[in-house]
Amino acid sequence: MIRVRIAFSTALLLSVQALGPLGGVNNAGFDFGVATDGSFSGSGVAPPTDQFAHFASQGVNLFRIPFAWQLATPSLGGTLDAGFLGRYDPVVNAALATGAYVIVDLHNYARWNGAVINQGGPTLDEFASVWTQLASHFKDQPKIIFGVMNEPHDLPDDTLWPPTVQAAINAIRAAGATSQNILIPGSTWSAAGALRNGLGPALLNVTDPAGTDKIIFDVHAYLDEDFSGTHTNCVTDKVGDLQSLSEWLAQNGRQAILSETGGGRSDESCFTALGSELAFVRGHPETFAGFAVWSAGAFSTTYELSVVPNDDGSDAPVWINAVKPNLPAPGAESPVSTDVPVPGTTATPEPNSTEIPVTTAAPEPEPTSSTESPVTTTATPTPTQTGQCTGKGARRSRRSA
Repeated sequence: MIRVRIAFSTALLLSVQALGPLGGVNNAGFDFGVATDGSFSGSGVAPPTDQFAHFASQGVNLFRIPFAWQLATPSLGGTLDAGFLGRYDPVVNAALATGAYVIVDLHNYARWNGAVINQGGPTLDEFASVWTQLASHFKDQPKIIFGVMNEPHDLPDDTLWPPTVQAAINAIRAAGATSQNILIPGSTWSAAGALRNGLGPALLNVTDPAGTDKIIFDVHAYLDEDFSGTHTNCVTDKVGDLQSLSEWLAQNGRQAILSETGGGRSDESCFTALGSELAFVRGHPETFAGFAVWSAGAFSTTYELSVVPNDDGSDAPVWINAVKPNLPAPGAESPVSTDVPVPGTTATPEPNSTEIPVTTAAPEPEPTSSTESPVTTTATPTPTQTGQCTGKGARRSRRSA
């Protein structure tokens, strides 16, 4: 009887282990100016494309490239902006050229200008519209991963979130993007510690019209004192949360991607804590397809959680001590499902869906805008700009430990 159970569990895991192990980094910039209420100001900043080859040479095979919804479609429900695609595509293509997967991350906190999707804000049709167009644009790229939404939070009615996620998935598949993975989030800032007992069970009922099993949970876990990712020190490795989540994922034959975590650039407490967290993810490929740390891209090296390389090409201490040891071997080929043909030109990473449940803890005051951090525009000499850090602020202190 025990053998039967073990064999059944293993079969479940193998049936979904089409992705991983992946290890990589966020390349922020097009999200600069997005506040946690889904409002947006500015024009974003293109991440330097030379970083992709730099990181890939060390084993990185996953890049997450966040962007503001308002950049993609300046009018709600409108068509994709040609100017945005003219800036975004070269960045995505440069990442894909390394052989890595790329997460196309809609970074709007389940909102448009303060109003929640399907709850007084954008309609399901308007949300589906942006994903229909993005999916059609990237449908021939098997290494694109569609990140349905970054960090939904404080939803008036949590029961309306699973059908919102389903609308995005249906739109992606109907547009012809049937081979890629899709990342699905829950409603508590994507907290890894909240998924199992929150919206996770409800999101298990989200289906894939393509008949494939490529829906992956999207989770985040920061290690500072309030789990916000706004302090340089690390006080936990979050392995307890990840262990509990891993058990739940195994029970349900599912995978997750830790698409955001990080630690102080030069803080020794994070060398150990972040290293332990990433080692756990790397050691459980059956339940964790991979990780992407926050953040490289258009940030400057002075931003607290920056892993942007120094001007001389050397890496941040936290990268050297915590991230690099847990990356896939340099030159290792990023896995592609056997049913997905790899085109000879640029490919895009498949989307993974990850969901996070909400907790019942009393909410803390919501920041009115995202934390600002200095950024550089490109690797070539350009004026340094100051861009918002997409709300990597006190919001995360609400996450379940």
